[in-house]
Amino acid sequence: VQLQASGGGLVPAGGSLRLSCGAPRRIFSNVGMGWFRQAPGNEREFVAASSRTGTNSYYADSVKGRFTISRDNSKNTMYLQMNSLKPEDAAVYYCAARTAYSGSYSTVYDYDYWGQGTLVTVSS
Repeated sequence: VQLQASGGGLVPAGGSLRLSCGAPRRIFSNVGMGWFRQAPGNEREFVAASSRTGTNSYYADSVKGRFTISRDNSKNTMYLQMNSLKPEDAAVYYCAARTAYSGSYSTVYDYDYWGQGTLVTVSS
């Protein structure tokens, strides 16, 4: 299963970006989705997650209040709206899909499929 992430770029501190992630129609409405990020030298870390219907959203404390995850099941696309970006938000952002119905959503092991990553650079 191929996920396609896009929308990264260079933005000044305090700016905004919106990331997108497309998934195959045959699976999208049946999977939970999430965003992770990985900065150089760091482990991949959880950013946000969405339930299958988009009713429930979850965020890392570091992005809560600044980032918003959403999904449009009619377009098979998930989004991450990132506002008030900080230099420490700079990383490669990955989208991921999880098929299990368990409540766990914040570790890389909870996800079955991954996108290729999109680079976000924040200038100070």
